[in-house]
Amino acid sequence: MKHTTVFKYFEPDKNIVGRLSQGLNCSPILATLLTARGITDVKKARHFLHPTLENLTDPFLLKDMDKAVERIFTAVENKEKILVFGDFDADGVTSTALIYEFFEHCGANVSWYIPHRIKEGYSLAPDHIHQAADQDIDLIITVDCGITSHAAIELARKEDIDVIITDHHEPQTDLPDAVAVINPKRKDCHADLSYLAGVGVAFFLVMALRKYFREHHFWENLKEPNLMHCLDLFTIGTIGDMVPLIHDNRRLCIAGFDTLRKGLRPGVKALAQSARTDIAKLDSDDISFKIVPRINAAGRISHARICVSQLTAADSLQAQNTAAILDQLNSKRQIIEQEIVSDIENRIFKDPTLLDHRLLFLWDDKWNPSVLGIAASKLTRKYHFPVILLSTAAEDAIGSGRSVNGINIHTALKENMSILERFGGHAMAAGLTIKKKNLPLLHKNLEHHIQTVYSEKDFQKTLPIDAVLNFEDISFELAQDIDRLRPFGTDNPEPVFISQNIHVAASHIIGLNHRKMILEQAKNSLGNKIEAFHFNVDNIDDLPDFYPEIVFRLKINKFKADAIQIIIENP
Repeated sequence: MKHTTVFKYFEPDKNIVGRLSQGLNCSPILATLLTARGITDVKKARHFLHPTLENLTDPFLLKDMDKAVERIFTAVENKEKILVFGDFDADGVTSTALIYEFFEHCGANVSWYIPHRIKEGYSLAPDHIHQAADQDIDLIITVDCGITSHAAIELARKEDIDVIITDHHEPQTDLPDAVAVINPKRKDCHADLSYLAGVGVAFFLVMALRKYFREHHFWENLKEPNLMHCLDLFTIGTIGDMVPLIHDNRRLCIAGFDTLRKGLRPGVKALAQSARTDIAKLDSDDISFKIVPRINAAGRISHARICVSQLTAADSLQAQNTAAILDQLNSKRQIIEQEIVSDIENRIFKDPTLLDHRLLFLWDDKWNPSVLGIAASKLTRKYHFPVILLSTAAEDAIGSGRSVNGINIHTALKENMSILERFGGHAMAAGLTIKKKNLPLLHKNLEHHIQTVYSEKDFQKTLPIDAVLNFEDISFELAQDIDRLRPFGTDNPEPVFISQNIHVAASHIIGLNHRKMILEQAKNSLGNKIEAFHFNVDNIDDLPDFYPEIVFRLKINKFKADAIQIIIENP
């Protein structure tokens, strides 16, 4: 099934644009971009462009927060053994590091644990409770996991181990019977923080703990921690988990970038160096495509525990050595991932009917289950329908799914939970484990669900266009205006523009298939000439010297002062 891309032009209300432009004393283009993001009020626009950390949501609005901080305070005061139990992705390891550092500062008797992705699987399990009992753990605090760990929580109660769950994944109908379950997606939680990542929930827990500890005079003989210092972890985990960059997420991420760019955390600074990135100019793209993949590679290829050690490292040399290891693991991950994608592309080439349905559902015993999520993401972007890939190398099939538009893959799996061993995630991404004998049935059921619930329009690939620009509109000042909208991500996408009648004044290939060009507009050939890059060109032997239209993003050139460049996104 193939889809052409339909451009969806944003048509702003001219009165609103004029009011914003006048009220903010900004360009009409910036006012248009704000309007496209639903910001139509001058006061709200000022808050968006100049966010502060004043009036953050009260963490005690989160359901069960009061129970959690009271139990944790008792544990810290009495030197009880606390275990922070996290997840093996960037959100999970940043959450673990953030909570662990807070407890370390408090002098708590604390340790942390990250499960092995393949050997142990996702989230808290009964085996982990047995291990905790053997170590005389009194209190387990989960981060970025635990919301479906009913069996483990039940066993913990029998072992006299208290558990506090902090998570942001979709809960089931019944919640685990823990001391506290802090999850903004609970139906009875009215904090309006459902957009938080796991590290966001962890940060709000730390905010609440700091306040509660203050009220109980804990900081009288100990310096109260400055939570600005951990916003770098918040930012990496939040952007890495692709949650909406709105409201408190946006405000905290912007403050987090200020912390990140100071390079105060040896582990993050070493990761940036290994990625050949100037940490003083770090942006959301660098986190998404350079920092986070290196963190995630450990959990996929080796063990994510080295990432917690990396993020909490105080020694620069140690951090540099570990960053080099993570760099190697990421390169290995890329090779494994590409082999899987190539294998699937070969299958599709031999049997094009695989694309006739609205779901690509495949399995193989040669595939590494740890990288199937990334492979599924690549295929989803290319073919624009849900993709589920499973490895049948172990006793059960283990896999990952990715979706598009509003096609809720989590709901589809939930309808089939009777034949699944376990599953979790959210609308656009999910993980699952299933008996191999049930694979054909699951495939059939998911196809039926998707064909029944969704129509052709749900699969239509659209590309929102923020504005049509002439080259004379494009300037360094406009690029600076666009930068005021950062960080970009879910629910705050980077602006996309169109220009028409574009000539290629000069061009050459860099690397294997990246085209660097100097462009000019036909009707304005004596005007602006703009540097442009078109990455991953399909056919370098047939390069046009004229484009009827180009779709692009405008960026400040990081390597040239006061210079701009455009990145072509033509579908």
